[in-house]
Amino acid sequence: MVLVTGGTGLVGSHLLLKLTMNNTKVRALYRTEDKLTQVKKIFSYYTDDPASLFAKIDWVQADILDIPSLENAFESITYVYHCAAYISFNPSDFKKLERINREGTANIVNICIANGIKKLCHVSTIGTIGRTITDEHADEETEWTRQHANPYAITKHLAEMEVWRGAQENLEVVIVNPGVILGPGFWNSGSGSFFKTASKGYNYYPPGGSGFVTVNDVTNIMIALMNSDIYNERFILVAENLTYQQILKKIALSMDKKQPSTSLKFWQLNLGRFADRLRNLITGSPRTITKSTIYGLKNPTTFNNEKVKKALNMEFEDLDEQVKFSSKLFISEHS
Repeated sequence: MVLVTGGTGLVGSHLLLKLTMNNTKVRALYRTEDKLTQVKKIFSYYTDDPASLFAKIDWVQADILDIPSLENAFESITYVYHCAAYISFNPSDFKKLERINREGTANIVNICIANGIKKLCHVSTIGTIGRTITDEHADEETEWTRQHANPYAITKHLAEMEVWRGAQENLEVVIVNPGVILGPGFWNSGSGSFFKTASKGYNYYPPGGSGFVTVNDVTNIMIALMNSDIYNERFILVAENLTYQQILKKIALSMDKKQPSTSLKFWQLNLGRFADRLRNLITGSPRTITKSTIYGLKNPTTFNNEKVKKALNMEFEDLDEQVKFSSKLFISEHS
């Protein structure tokens, strides 16, 4: 049986969809009942009978910080997909990020070792891939440092160290480092915010860019890696390196909205950072603009995806079709 942590998130829910469609026996962790509704919604995007697929999942209420609940969840498990993580770029959230991302991953690794799990797939981020100081693409071997890294990337790097520790104790592991994952349903976080922003028809766009990949590619690659003889390797999952203007234009065009044409200046971003900090102090709303955010916009990194393409003899799918599909769903849910 396969275990999926973080089964109620973007990657986890799409992974569960693929696994159940392949008739894989699967168990998934959830923390609260309301999160399960989101999974059913994701399933409904792709099938006329989401309930039957959802019913195939053995759902277990557990927390990756609660070892007794995890030990129960690992009964009869042979393979583990670790998708659970806490995402925040707010420096004041560092302790919570470290607990969930590093300590939670350490718990998963330890229980995998104790239970003789055959293979672990850990979902990380391109934030743990080193930055290049030239125009060449960063790859899996580019050296990473904490300097200018955001709190999320730092704690995901610490999580990767826990996974490599497991590899040293004879646990077979694969790590995937996806870029910005394009997919539907989670409109208030991650790539969902791009769809939300594009729908408003703003004239301005942030400078810089990132690597982008579809959620279908991410989940298909994870499954392919777990079914392969590959282990103790990490892989960048990026289909295209795009500027933020380019991705917002793609989404705006698919929504028939005004396309952004004016780049935000860095002085405007710095003013926005102070306003963002003030709003956070007054309302407790999440931070969206920090020093590390602005540094990343000033110094964007592009990524090399050749390693996974060669390892699996595959090509990434075109981003445009996912953009159109997700945009259509966004419009239907917000009209």
